[in-house]
Amino acid sequence: MSSVIQITNLSKIYRLGEIGTGTFSRDLQRWYKMKIRGQEDPYLEIGETNERNKKGVSDVVYALRDINFEVNQGEALGIIGKNGAGKSTLLKILSRVTSQTTGKVKIKGRIASLLEVGTGFHPELTGRENIYLNGAILGMRKKEITTKLDEIIDFSGVERYVDTPVRRYSSGMYVRLAFAVAAHLESEIMIVDEVLAVGDAEFQKKCLGKMDKVRKGEGKTVLFVSHNMGAIKTLCSKCIVLENGRVSNSGSVRECIDYYLIDFQEKLKRNDLLNVSRSGSGELKITGFHIENSKGLIINSIISGEDIHFVFRYDKEDERAINNISLGFSIHNFSGDTLSILYSDYTNDLFEIKEKTGFIKCKIKTFPFCKGRYFIGIRVIRNGSEVDYPKELISYIDVENGNFYNTTNVAHSGTGSILIRGDWENVERKD
Repeated sequence: MSSVIQITNLSKIYRLGEIGTGTFSRDLQRWYKMKIRGQEDPYLEIGETNERNKKGVSDVVYALRDINFEVNQGEALGIIGKNGAGKSTLLKILSRVTSQTTGKVKIKGRIASLLEVGTGFHPELTGRENIYLNGAILGMRKKEITTKLDEIIDFSGVERYVDTPVRRYSSGMYVRLAFAVAAHLESEIMIVDEVLAVGDAEFQKKCLGKMDKVRKGEGKTVLFVSHNMGAIKTLCSKCIVLENGRVSNSGSVRECIDYYLIDFQEKLKRNDLLNVSRSGSGELKITGFHIENSKGLIINSIISGEDIHFVFRYDKEDERAINNISLGFSIHNFSGDTLSILYSDYTNDLFEIKEKTGFIKCKIKTFPFCKGRYFIGIRVIRNGSEVDYPKELISYIDVENGNFYNTTNVAHSGTGSILIRGDWENVERKD
C-alpha cells in the first residue's frame, strides 16, 4: 500500500496568554532568523512540555513535539490520549486549520475533516447550502455534489430541516449533517475528532459502520480520535498514543489501548489521582481507591463469588460538614464499555461528611464478574449537582475464577463479563 500521510519531526509551539512573541520586534527577529538565515526558531529552545497540571517556568509550550508516523491508503489510524495530549492540534495541522512550527507534513489526496460541532458550516446558510459549500471547499463541482445529495440527506436523518439555517440546529443535528457530508463527498482522507460523542448511541454506531465501509470498500484513509476504546478497537487497524505532545506508543490497537489504560492506572497508583482532569464543585474529592476482602484485608485481586468492599478515600478542604452526598461508581470492560453502575442513593444511602478526610465503603456480596481486568469510574453528587467527577477511569481491578455457583464448576471461557444465577427445571409436556 502507498503512503498517503507522512509526518516527519513535527512540532507545534504556542505562547501562553498572548499571540506572537509579545512585541513586534521579537516577531520580526524570529521571522528573520527562521526565514532569511534558515536558523532554528529561537523560541524552541525555551519551550516546555505541555503538562497542563504543572506550573512551568516558560510561557512557551510544545503542544506537539517530534511527532513521526505515516498512514497508508485504506488504513484507519486511532489516536488516543488524555485531554491536552495534543490530539486535536495534530488533526488541525493535518486539516490545514493551523500550521506546524517545525517538521514536514506530506499528504496525498483531499481531506474531509470533522473536528468540532459546526466545523466548515456557515450558520446563516441552510443545511442543503452547507452541503454544497463543503463540497466546493473540497474542490468538487456542483454536479458531483448533486449526485450525492440525496444520499447525504438520507444518512444524516435531518431531511425535514435541510432547508432551515443551521444556526437553528441542535448540536446533535449539526454533527449528523457534518458527518454525512464528510463521509459521502469525494475525499481520500477522512479525519474525525471526538465530536461523534455528541450524537446518540444509534448514530454513533451508524457512523462507525460507515467509516469502516468507506475504508474497506472505497479505500479511504481514516484518522479517528476518541476516548471510547471500544470504538477505536472496532474501527482502527493501528493506533498511536499521545502523551504531553509526544508519541509515547504506536503499533497494534490492542497494544496501544493496553499501554494507555495500564500506564494511566500505574500513574494513579503513584498517588497521582489529584492531578487528573475532573469537573464538579470540588467541595469533596475522591483521592484514593482500594479493595478489601470480608476480613478487612486489602487485596490485589478479586475471586468471583466472594464478598468484597470497594473503599473510596475522600478529602475536603472546608471544615464545615457536607450532607446529602451520594457516591457512585461504574465498572467498565477493556474496551471502555460500561457494564454496571451503582450510586449510594439507589438504596437511599446518603452521607454526611464531617471530617476532612475519611473513607466510604461499599460492600458487594458474591462479586458477579468473570475472570478478567475491569476498570473503575467514580462520580460524587449532592442534591443532583456534581461534586467530583474525574474524567478518566480511576483504577483497575483484576478478577480470578472462583466458586460463584457454589459447585466445583467455573464459568466457561467466552461466557461474557457478568455472572448470573438461575434455577433450572425440566418441565415435560405430555400430549
